[in-house]
Amino acid sequence: MPAVSIIVPCYNHGKYIMDTVNSVEQIKDKDLYELIIINDGSTDEFTNQQCRELQAKGYNVVFQQNQGLARTRNNAIKLSTGKYILPLDSDNKIRPEYVYKGIEILDSRKDISIVYGNAAYFGDQQGEMKQGPYNLQKLLLHNYIDACAMYRREVWEANGGYDSNMAYAGIEDWDLWLGSSFKGYKFCYLDEILFDYRVLHNSMIRQLHASKIKSDANVAYMIAKHKEYYGPQFIDEDIMAKFSTSPLGFIGKLLLKKYFPAKFEKMVKEGKLRKYI
Repeated sequence: MPAVSIIVPCYNHGKYIMDTVNSVEQIKDKDLYELIIINDGSTDEFTNQQCRELQAKGYNVVFQQNQGLARTRNNAIKLSTGKYILPLDSDNKIRPEYVYKGIEILDSRKDISIVYGNAAYFGDQQGEMKQGPYNLQKLLLHNYIDACAMYRREVWEANGGYDSNMAYAGIEDWDLWLGSSFKGYKFCYLDEILFDYRVLHNSMIRQLHASKIKSDANVAYMIAKHKEYYGPQFIDEDIMAKFSTSPLGFIGKLLLKKYFPAKFEKMVKEGKLRKYI
C-alpha cells in the first residue's frame, strides 16, 4: 500500500500533462506513492492521445465521460489505496519534498490531518503564492488554501468527498477545508515552496472569479451550507479590505444597495456587480 495517492484530474490539458507527470517522476522512492490520472471526458483529441500514450507506458489512466472536477476527484480517490491524498492539477507540478515532508508530518503527528505550503507561479505570471498560516476567520471569507494539499483519507471520507452540488466548479476544495475545520481537523502550514502553479489567462478559476454571477452563486451556496458558522464576527476584516482597495467604489456600492435597491439587484443579475464578494 502506498503512503500517498497523487490524484490528477485532466480535462483538455494534454499540452501540460507530461510536465505534471514528469514532476511526479522526480520522487525517487516509487513505493511511497501511486499516481492516478483521470481523463474527465476531454474534447481535445491531443489530450486524449497523450492520455492513451501514458496508459500504454503503464501509468494508471482512467477514462470517463465528463463529470466535472469534484466528481472526477472523488472517482479517482475511490480507486486509490494510499492512506494520504494529494490532489495535483494537470497543469501544475509537484516538488518531491512535498511528498516527503507531508508524509513525515502526517506519520509523526497524529493531531495534524492536512499539510499545505507555498507555490511558485509560472506561465503567465511569476512570483510566489504565499498561502500563510491557517486562520479560520480568513478561510471563512475566501479560499486561500490551494487544492494541492496532502491530507488523511479520513478527511475526505468524513466530508463525504468533494461537494459536486455546487452551482459552479472551482472552489470544491474551499468547501472541503471549511468542512474539515468545522469537524475539528487540524492544518499544518509549511512556509516554503512545495509545488509549482501554472497561471493561465483562461484557467477555470480565473473564469470563475471574472464572473460575478458565478462567484455570488458559490458564496451563497457556501453560506447556506455552513450557515451556523457564518456570522457578523467574521466579516469585519473583509469589509476593511474591500474599503481599503476602493473606498469610493465600496461606498458607492453601499449607497446604491441602500437607496436604489432595484437598480442594485438589476446590476447584480446582469453580472455588473457582485452581491457577496
